[in-house]
Amino acid sequence: MDEPIVTEDEPCEQCGICCRVFGPGITPTRENVYAWIEQGRTDILRWFVAFREHGAPLSCTQLSAEDLGDVISFEFRDPETGDYVTVCPFLRRVAKTRYLCGIHAVKPEMCRHYQP
Repeated sequence: MDEPIVTEDEPCEQCGICCRVFGPGITPTRENVYAWIEQGRTDILRWFVAFREHGAPLSCTQLSAEDLGDVISFEFRDPETGDYVTVCPFLRRVAKTRYLCGIHAVKPEMCRHYQP
């Protein structure tokens, strides 16, 4: 029987490339949005639009925890224009070649589990 291949998680080099490339495609889970609602994180919620089973798209700042059962998807949108974002707005440049997540402690699951 072959030994399973064990891979080490690559450490984050804080280069910001993944956030710049994949940032516009970030999709939070219902659990992420629920937590942000409960924490009053309108600074995060304002960047996402909820698409409900019935009804028009709605800014996540207007959702209540009870509304989440009707949501079928979320999209990352610029709160000022409604356009798709081109770079994650939570990415913070802290040095010439070093970037950090501005919402690291509460970032979406897909960001939390991303491996370089």
